[in-house]
Amino acid sequence: MGSASIIQRVAAVGGVVFGLATVVAGGRVLAGADPGYEVFRPLLIYNTMMGAAYVAAGLAMWRSIPLGRKAAGLIFVVNFVVLCAVSFGYSRGWGLAVDSVAAMAFRTLAWLGLLLVLVWHGARSRAERRSP
Repeated sequence: MGSASIIQRVAAVGGVVFGLATVVAGGRVLAGADPGYEVFRPLLIYNTMMGAAYVAAGLAMWRSIPLGRKAAGLIFVVNFVVLCAVSFGYSRGWGLAVDSVAAMAFRTLAWLGLLLVLVWHGARSRAERRSP
């Protein structure tokens, strides 16, 4: 396994671990645990469901850079749209905690980071294959 494969595997494991942590954290709050801040239930449900998508995307990254890149890109875009909606809702006083906005921003940036790693890794792999 070359360094490029290690990069792919680390990104994949990162996606799976992030997804599992998201499902566990969201599941605990859905089961009644107090997170210490006001919970906007639709966002909690969205994030918990997305945790499963994060796991699936991580598995896709493990199998295939192009497939993983598409999954990470889709998750980034969807999370970015939700981040915009959450930010708008927070600014309008819809009962969203600033912690929710910050957590959504973190999720969005994390998936942007994974997407950029996969784009870079795919370009690097293609360049290595073209080299004599």
